[in-house]
Amino acid sequence: MPIHTLNGLNYHVVEYGAGPEAVVLLHGFTGSSASWDAIAAQLAARYHVLAPDLPGHGATDAPTDPTRYRIDQATADLIALLDARGIASAHWVGYSMGARLALHVALTHPQRVVTLTLESGSPGLATQAEREARVAADAALANRIENDGVQAFVAFWESLPLFASQSALPDAVRLTLREARLRNGPVGLANSLRGMGTGAQPSGWDALAAFDRPTHLIVGALDAKFVDIADRMQKLLPKAVTTIVPAAGHTVHMEQPEAFLAALFAGLER
Repeated sequence: MPIHTLNGLNYHVVEYGAGPEAVVLLHGFTGSSASWDAIAAQLAARYHVLAPDLPGHGATDAPTDPTRYRIDQATADLIALLDARGIASAHWVGYSMGARLALHVALTHPQRVVTLTLESGSPGLATQAEREARVAADAALANRIENDGVQAFVAFWESLPLFASQSALPDAVRLTLREARLRNGPVGLANSLRGMGTGAQPSGWDALAAFDRPTHLIVGALDAKFVDIADRMQKLLPKAVTTIVPAAGHTVHMEQPEAFLAALFAGLER
């Protein structure tokens, strides 16, 4: 069933495979469940894979209230998804925004986690001042999306230094990425920034030391900021390992899919 109503919100959830263990794949900002198609196809031989479109993305509802996008609300929705499918615990895999969400699920519901894989993830911003500055920046960007439209925003988003390494992707892959981003609407993207942006979420740094599930941090060697974040996280997480993938930036699973998949399977089988 592709549509699940979770706490009153209609989620589009794509499922693959029927293995005995579940894997939940959470995409990044401007993405959708389709971002994981190639990875999910490989996982489906061994696992039951669930890939939801997160609020405001893909075919999931895009509420007009930014508070409905909050990370605690999205976490409650994902736990409700597991309950609806009769899944006691799962392997959680998240990329960027999806990694922040997966980590929040893990820190607040550790009993629902078998392993945790974070690609280019973070626990948020450590100080109140940092969070306030980021909230203001995300609010300005959200207004820009609503005023200028998704097409102009996507052109800006793709020009950010964070995604510079994507210029090495084949033209067909970059076109697929752009088309997926353009399928999102302005209300959903703007409110996702307001409700689930890095500044809006509570910091998870102080909770890392108490999380005792196997954790795998995957980062691209060209993404210096997130290599540093992963190093800091690994020192705090009791059961964390880090894989730094050469010749990859922020979006490892698309820039170096074979290396990402090898690292992912290694983490799932720990």
